[in-house]
Amino acid sequence: MNSLPSALEFRGVTKGFRLPNSTDTRIAINDVNFNVRNGEFVAIVGPSGCGKSTILNMTAGLYQPTAGEVYVSGEQVTSPNSHVGFMLQKDLLLPWRTIVGNVEFGLEARGMGKADRREVALSELKRCHLEDFANHYPYQLSGGMRQRAALARTLAIDPAIVLLDEPFSALDAQTKLLLQQNFGETIMQSGVTTLLITHDLSEAVFMADRILVLSERPATVIEEIVVDLPTRGNLMERRKSPKASEYIGRLFELLKLESRAI
Repeated sequence: MNSLPSALEFRGVTKGFRLPNSTDTRIAINDVNFNVRNGEFVAIVGPSGCGKSTILNMTAGLYQPTAGEVYVSGEQVTSPNSHVGFMLQKDLLLPWRTIVGNVEFGLEARGMGKADRREVALSELKRCHLEDFANHYPYQLSGGMRQRAALARTLAIDPAIVLLDEPFSALDAQTKLLLQQNFGETIMQSGVTTLLITHDLSEAVFMADRILVLSERPATVIEEIVVDLPTRGNLMERRKSPKASEYIGRLFELLKLESRAI
């Protein structure tokens, strides 16, 4: 995997935000350096409010660095990035469109013809095990199915990298486990590069190839953990591995130490 080129690079990135009604600036992340290789699944964990979402927003081009550079597929990100697919905690499906219509939305916005975008949308729905629900509306689907539809919509635009912003946090425990398994399999089959932010340490261990641990704000990368577990797409096998608890324990100790530092 080390021989693969980078899909995403942060080079000495610092981001500050102007405080309301003030000339002062609060630094969210400070001198952050990391890369994500093509086809790799990387998770980012850290204390609440440390800047994890800021990193995703900068990858998508929604924020610009105060210092440093962000690169996606070798191109510097200076504006909203069409090569990135972004999934949030909420599915944000359009209620007046069918599920297949929702999956087509990004392709339609890019000017793809009706027949071609329908073909792509149906193919992604099949990969996400939703082909039988193509003509349903969002209100007719469960929360887990809606998130799978949102993943299909994200993959349909053929992004260079998929950003996952705690996509399972609003689900009940059983649905969350099943969806993690489904997402893991689907993303691995697609081969898409993935960056996940999460507060769930077990989720990071079970889903990722590598985990970046952030410090308290202003955040920087304090440790990188390579997850050496059975095949990433098979979460059930990963959960059985005795080494999984060792990784979770290591993350817990790192974050506990960070909490004590404030």
